Formats: sequence, structure tokens, C-alpha cells
Amino acid sequence: MIGKVAHIGVAVKEIEPIRHLYRETLGLPVSEEEQNDELSWVFVPIGETAFEFIHPKTEDNPIARFIKKQGEGVHHVALEVKDIEEAIRELKTKGIPLVDEKPRKGAHNSRIAFIHPKATQGVLIELVEPFKGEEGTL
Repeated sequence: MIGKVAHIGVAVKEIEPIRHLYRETLGLPVSEEEQNDELSWVFVPIGETAFEFIHPKTEDNPIARFIKKQGEGVHHVALEVKDIEEAIRELKTKGIPLVDEKPRKGAHNSRIAFIHPKATQGVLIELVEPFKGEEGTL
């Protein structure tokens, strides 16, 4: 079911210091900033995986609440799957609690769903099916 670690999501208060550290100091590529109504993010690819740095644009969203409670840091680990609907069905069959029982749109037009951290010893796991179809397809 799992292909690889797709990325490690890190909650941050600001994106600009990320660009400076990873691009200017470490010489790594930093993606263009993407955003939705609540969040903005950049990816820093390293080999087969990446860091996803996520910044809250509003005070009332999961990343803002995470930073208020925990401070900046690792928020989730994303695992790549070929078929997210099949992965969700398999986990539900095995009695694994999910945050999302249906896929939703993620970064880069991917489809995502989260496994509840109570099933994974406190680790928030995001399942990611990379984009492979027409724009906007879910």
C-alpha cells in the first residue's frame, strides 16, 4: 500500500526564513509558495522526499492551533500511496481510525487523507496519492 515517504510536514510561523536557510545557506531548491484560504506552503525536495513547510494564514486552522500548542516543528509524515480510495478502504476494514474517510485535495493537486494519530502512537500520518489526471480531478 505504501510507496515511500512523500514528505515531512513542518509547521512554521514564517516562510521567508525557510527560503533563506534552505536556498541561500544550504543550496537546496525551494518551490514557489502555494496557498489556499487558510495556509501557505513551500516544498524543499531532498532526494526522493521533501520537507513541506506550512504557514498558517489565519488564526483558526489546524496548523495555527498546532503552533500555539506545540510551537514550530514536525506536524506530520506523508506517505505516498497509488490509490488513496483503496488505502482508505483497507484501513477502515482493519479498524484504523481516520481523520478523513474520503480523499480531499492536497498540494500539487494530489489527493490526501489523514490517519488519526491515536492509531499511530501520536504520529499524524498523511496518505498522499500524487496528481495523475486532469486539473481539478478528485
